[in-house]
Amino acid sequence: MRIISVLALGLFLLMSCSNNNNQPKVIDKEKGELISEVLIDTLFDFSNYQIASLPADWTESFTGKGNGTEWKIKDEQGNKVMAQLSNDNPNYHFNVVVFEGLDLLNMELNIRLKAVSGVEDQGGGFVWRFIDKDNYYVVRANPLEDNVVLYKVENGVRTDLPLLGKGKTYGVDVKPLGLGWNNLKLIVQDDVFTVYLNDEILFDVMDQTFIKKGKVGLWTKADAVTDFDDFHVQELSFQ
Repeated sequence: MRIISVLALGLFLLMSCSNNNNQPKVIDKEKGELISEVLIDTLFDFSNYQIASLPADWTESFTGKGNGTEWKIKDEQGNKVMAQLSNDNPNYHFNVVVFEGLDLLNMELNIRLKAVSGVEDQGGGFVWRFIDKDNYYVVRANPLEDNVVLYKVENGVRTDLPLLGKGKTYGVDVKPLGLGWNNLKLIVQDDVFTVYLNDEILFDVMDQTFIKKGKVGLWTKADAVTDFDDFHVQELSFQ
């Protein structure tokens, strides 16, 4: 598994800025057309971080009510993961952790996540175009409800967004997620967000609330204790 350390990431960023012509390209296999260039390609597998601490280049916060949040690196059967460990927060409480080293507009995000416990809520997902703890986008997969929903959090108020072609449906229902690992994926192209679960496309959302670059990170709700691994972040430049 490829790991990009902070130093290596800095070198990669320098290389990507100086010679974009050599960057990998995403191609539509059916049409043979260029879709996007990958400007930054970063994989967080968390193996270089110290167990039982929050890495210095990540910042935790929370939206809403409650007693705080607790994001730490955890050993999960010999593998290091990023985990949200706080398990006593109320329903309208959103746990957030973001990486401080990237500000992105268009991107592809991939994560493996596993619900560990939770009575009010379980599971989790991504945040992107994160401005502060009260303003960002989030998409999450919930094993208690077996659905995937995309929201905006604006001025601390969370609102589920309508799906293109379907309207306000509160996301989509999915096959039982269980307490094992699931793969969540998101592609952001300007004001269109495409969501995948376990390699299956689910829906598209269009929204223009947050149109500038922002941080990316991870999210859980209320008392959801969740493990996250292999957070793959790519900055995309669409043609």
